[in-house]
Amino acid sequence: MPARGELPRALIEAGLALLDEEGTEGLTLRRVAARAGVSHAAPAHHFDGLPGLKTAIATRGFQSFLHDLAAARDNLPEGADAFDALLAVNLAYIHFAGNRTALFRLMLDQLPTRDAELRNISNGSYLVLKEVCAPFTANRPAAALEAAVWALTHGYASLTIGKTYLPEAQVRTCSYEEALRLLVG
Repeated sequence: MPARGELPRALIEAGLALLDEEGTEGLTLRRVAARAGVSHAAPAHHFDGLPGLKTAIATRGFQSFLHDLAAARDNLPEGADAFDALLAVNLAYIHFAGNRTALFRLMLDQLPTRDAELRNISNGSYLVLKEVCAPFTANRPAAALEAAVWALTHGYASLTIGKTYLPEAQVRTCSYEEALRLLVG
């Protein structure tokens, strides 16, 4: 049983584990409580029900997502150029979506939100994308380019998460890098 004052964190961690193991179908108040080793009423009490718990889990997810995007940007090798930064950040996006698919979907399902903490952390993630897009906006509307890069990245992640297309399939995917170069080149 979690120590006093640690219960909300333990419930969020239990929810994250259930998402990773079972997807969104496994995310119920009773299952989260059982995983955390507490009464089934505890999540409802601390988060005002499942919607509040999902918001808290999404906030934690966006914290990890922001960390991954910023790390991809900040850990570039010396001599990396603007395209390298754009590619690294967006590959981190695709990697996160592929490795934490249920969490990623839950995070996006919670947007837009009135929850200030979730709104701020999700906006922080977008600001990383905006920053790495900036060098490519000289002759283009910034918001349109950002939206196009985001749509490409999100679409690519959605098309490739857990999928292998057979050679005879009509769907053909190029590398993400090729598609990104086509878009910003």
